[in-house]
Amino acid sequence: MIARAFQKYINNFRGFSREIWILTLITFINRAGTMVLPFLSKYLKEDLHFTLDEVGWILVSFGFGSMLGSWLGGKLSDKIGFYRIMIFSLFVSGLLFFALQFITSFVGLCIGMFVIMVVADMFRPAMFVSLGAYATPENRTRSLTLVRLAINLGFAAGPALGGLIIMNMGYKGLFWADGATCILAITVFAILVKEKKKSKFIDKKDPDNVLTHSVFKDKPFWIFLGSCMITGILFFQLFTTIPLYHTDQFNLTELQTGLLLTLNGLMIFFLEMPIVSYVERNKMNKVKIVNLGCLAMAISMFLMLVNFWVGILVVMMLFMTFGEMFAFPFSNSFAIGRAPKGHEGRYMAIFTMSFSLAHILSAKVGMTIIDNFGYQANWFFMGMLGLVGVLLGYWVMVLVGREKHA
Repeated sequence: MIARAFQKYINNFRGFSREIWILTLITFINRAGTMVLPFLSKYLKEDLHFTLDEVGWILVSFGFGSMLGSWLGGKLSDKIGFYRIMIFSLFVSGLLFFALQFITSFVGLCIGMFVIMVVADMFRPAMFVSLGAYATPENRTRSLTLVRLAINLGFAAGPALGGLIIMNMGYKGLFWADGATCILAITVFAILVKEKKKSKFIDKKDPDNVLTHSVFKDKPFWIFLGSCMITGILFFQLFTTIPLYHTDQFNLTELQTGLLLTLNGLMIFFLEMPIVSYVERNKMNKVKIVNLGCLAMAISMFLMLVNFWVGILVVMMLFMTFGEMFAFPFSNSFAIGRAPKGHEGRYMAIFTMSFSLAHILSAKVGMTIIDNFGYQANWFFMGMLGLVGVLLGYWVMVLVGREKHA
């Protein structure tokens, strides 16, 4: 029985090209190496003794750098190709991580974080375009899911490794490790994967492709981005306001908060690929699945209003994780599926920018509401925002349905 279940699970990972597996490997190396990020606010506050307000501004510079990098990465991927952008982004950001440890002034760090994120986040849209080139249309969503698994495993390994490095070498060791893993990952990629100008799959008639003159005239795509940004704002609460609430409301330790996040990572590792495979096999409506994810996230926020039973945090995490598994892989797939030939980079740039903006808004809006009105007001606001996202998703379903019948 267990052997059969394991075999079914393994079958979900069949059918990927060699390049997709290499992309997955370098994504894991890169994400596991992103050790500076979980400790960045602690480093700025405890090691460099900045005020919380200054830390906030450095993180805002980080967010805006991420947005500009995403846009540039997508635009340049269409102009000069994803392959060069990926190599430039990871190699140069590796060198910049080495340099960042020597910057200790407030203005210097604002500029430094902005520049490093412009370069580092050029990688993301280029990587999404590369998936479109190296994957068949039939397993494009599964390929995105495989890369998301690598990202999640990398994020799970990174903080633990980062903690060990801080204990033994101090924060400086993190910058060396982060820079080295960027350069290692892209060296592996450059040696093992050859540049591909055009996908042999992209010219085939793909029913998901909708040709439009410009990304700015693609109304369903922009409404869909609004819904995606809302799912991002709700999801990022897991890393901004919710850990604080765990301590303030239920006196949870860092370890207990970490275990709840580990539950999220384990569920994704074991369940996301089977869910994606099932949806793909049955040709289910991607926007409908994303919408279901947004609804699950909204419910998870409303569940946080129960502030007298600690077990609600586990139930909330289950809803949030299912929401994430429904929303994120299929939103990626829908976005790249709408891009006309030669415009994939532009579409994925704007798509990744929506999540960078969600990252900035999630912390700022959540913290401001909590500061002025308390945690309960924030959970209610976020839940209602999630319902707005569901309505936007339904609107996209109606518009896409009309396109198909036009």
